[in-house]
Amino acid sequence: MTPQELRAFCLEFNAAVEEFPFGPETSVFKVLGKLFALSALDAEPLRVNLKCEPEIAVQLRADHPAITPGYHMNKRHWNTVTVGGLSDRMVRELVEDSYDLVVAGLPKAERLRLDRP
Repeated sequence: MTPQELRAFCLEFNAAVEEFPFGPETSVFKVLGKLFALSALDAEPLRVNLKCEPEIAVQLRADHPAITPGYHMNKRHWNTVTVGGLSDRMVRELVEDSYDLVVAGLPKAERLRLDRP
C-alpha cells in the first residue's frame, strides 16, 4: 500500500477528514473531531498509528512483527503498524477497525448521524 492509497482509504469513511495539527509532515485522520489514524505519509518505512481493542492489540503484536505498541500514543489502546510488513487487506482491516472503535465511542446522536452501512 502506498502513502496515497493509505490516505485515500482513510478518507473513504463517512465524515473522515485529514488535518495537520502537528505540522505539515503528519497526517491526522479524524471522524467528527476524534482521531482514528495518524501517519507521516512521507516517512520510510510507511507507518500508521491505529486504535485497537487492548486485548486484540496484544495478540496482534505477538503475531506480527510489523505491529508494535503505538509510538507516542497510549500503548494500551494504540498500535503502530508498518504498512509494508502486512498485506494491504490486513492494513485496510486494521484501519477500518480503528475507525469503527472511534465511532463506537461517539455519542449516540453523532453515531446515528453518520449512518454508516
